[in-house]
Amino acid sequence: MKETPELPLSLTPQKKLGMLKQDSTPAPIPGATWYEGYCSGDGLLYRFRKGALSAARFLTADTLLDGTHLATFLLILQEGENGPIFELSYGLLNQCSARIRMPLEAVNQNRWRFDREGAWLKPRCQGQRVDLRKVDRMRIEIERKSDRPVRWCMTKFIATADEPPRLEKLILPKGPILDEFGQSTLHEWSGKSRSREEITRRLQAQLSVAPTHKLPEGFSRWGGWKVKRFKASGFFRTEKSDGRWWLVDPDGYAFWSSGLDCVRVDIEGEYKGIETALTWMPDPQSEFSPVYTQHGSLKIVNYLASNLIHAFGPEHWYEKWTEITLAELRRLGFNTIANWSDWKIAQQAGVPYVRPLEATYTNLPQVYRDFPDVFHPDFEKVAATYAEQLRETADDPAFIGYFMMNEPTWGFAQETPAAGMLYNTPSCHAREALSRYLSEKYATKKDLSTAWGIKTSFKAITEGEWRQTLTSSAQADLADFSAIMVKRFFGELSKACRLVDPHHLNLGIRYYTIPPAWAVEGMRYFDVFSMNCYRKRLPAEEMARVHKLLGLPIMIGEWHFGALDVGLPASGIGHVPDQEGRGKAFRFYLEDAAEKPWCVGVHYFILYDQSAIGRFDGENYNIGFLDVCNRPYELLAKAARTSHERLYQVAAGELEPFKDAPDYLPMLFM
Repeated sequence: MKETPELPLSLTPQKKLGMLKQDSTPAPIPGATWYEGYCSGDGLLYRFRKGALSAARFLTADTLLDGTHLATFLLILQEGENGPIFELSYGLLNQCSARIRMPLEAVNQNRWRFDREGAWLKPRCQGQRVDLRKVDRMRIEIERKSDRPVRWCMTKFIATADEPPRLEKLILPKGPILDEFGQSTLHEWSGKSRSREEITRRLQAQLSVAPTHKLPEGFSRWGGWKVKRFKASGFFRTEKSDGRWWLVDPDGYAFWSSGLDCVRVDIEGEYKGIETALTWMPDPQSEFSPVYTQHGSLKIVNYLASNLIHAFGPEHWYEKWTEITLAELRRLGFNTIANWSDWKIAQQAGVPYVRPLEATYTNLPQVYRDFPDVFHPDFEKVAATYAEQLRETADDPAFIGYFMMNEPTWGFAQETPAAGMLYNTPSCHAREALSRYLSEKYATKKDLSTAWGIKTSFKAITEGEWRQTLTSSAQADLADFSAIMVKRFFGELSKACRLVDPHHLNLGIRYYTIPPAWAVEGMRYFDVFSMNCYRKRLPAEEMARVHKLLGLPIMIGEWHFGALDVGLPASGIGHVPDQEGRGKAFRFYLEDAAEKPWCVGVHYFILYDQSAIGRFDGENYNIGFLDVCNRPYELLAKAARTSHERLYQVAAGELEPFKDAPDYLPMLFM
């Protein structure tokens, strides 16, 4: 008789890993134990009977991170000593208790990220799928850290069939962690704003000098290069001249797009469940009502907006912010308002801009993560509706082009969309299409079984629960079909967009890295291949191969560098020692990219720092050109202006790119 696992199940760590130390000091969370780790990989090992988690739906524990800097952790489940490994990565807010509530359905890998809950930040799935019937061990490990030891306390983990309640009462050992201006109370730094009067004076002074800020000399009205001119079309387009790709502005001048993402009043902090961690919350029924928004079920407060309302009043604050911000972009030398911005202020001001399209195609059934059923009979109709978003900007000469999506989550998986679909979607039109594709390749189910090295049938491919391990030959066929899925996905959306807007550039999907071979072919439908790249510099050889394969110019949708010297818990993905290092890193990356003949622009993420309590998913990085009190990082600002004044000469090969790279530190991000 099969033994039924008993729940709830308390999991006790059996072994400390690496250099981890246990501390007997009383913890602020009842029943918790203090631990201190010094290296990535330090952590705890849990062992239990194989299959003990098979009937459970959640793993839960209460925890608190000491110190002032971010640490990220891995919750790892494994099938035996050498079996597949599933990882859930997460971060924590410092000095604020959190409850881990991991849904065990995550091991199916059908979802990349779960919602943050209070101080439990950005839980993300990594690694491989595992079968809970075979899992017999778990580890908690430090994933990323600053140069300081990581000290945290944690209760035992409990595996339960019932959903654990959310954490209702916070433990705040240092008191509230955010001040009334939106700054961290846990940090001190030289540029910290000390009073409401100081912030208001700064904003009013910025407004008074806004009309004096101009783009660098030699820039066209659009930010193009007056020295080099092509045929004018009235819209932005691409041109290859003497082996060098350019964008071309509406007046015909060569254009290289240096942009800032998130040009909007955007220092949003997610406060649901951590209200007592905030020193002051504006009255939502008062003139400060605009500081509150929602991101799905999450609740957002925006202290940048409250600072602006204090300075300029409830009627004119956004208008004044717009004037200050457009001037600041000119001062810095940026010629593009990039993704996730309030593009309507760019439209009104005649500033070049891009815009993202909303993923309305997710109204279709999704077969794996956010990949829709592109063989659904309604897909073409859905694509036409998706393209209608472009109607309002179709005739705007300031509009450069559109990104069709951003970092699709199916791209982060180790398995292809077709393989993920097979495991996670019992029936759909795409599985029927997969079965037809395989039946054209293999005459009989015996041929299919022989080729795949497992006993199967076309009926099993068409529908039903799939649990068999896929062989390398099966995975190869599924990669080939994934390429077909991607071509149909991008092809139909691109065709529909072109019908609505034939003038503007299709800028692609901002893949999170160099895409795999099965995904690249579907990107031929774009005018510009785009990706996000958080390395020290562009991976030139890899990107040159993509350029050669597609024959398209390349744009970078995101990059940044941050530091830990200005009151934020985390640096961001790129990490340098200080603000001077951020300036050097900016110059090195931008000018290196401008030198590449296939690169037509890079867009920096983002205009403002993120909130010290974390945005909707928990990110809390020093990656902005300005802080929550609208104070510019002047060393970074000076570096940006200097590079932008040299930009076109570097792109044309007349000047050598900046070579004085900073010291790069280990990455500290979620």
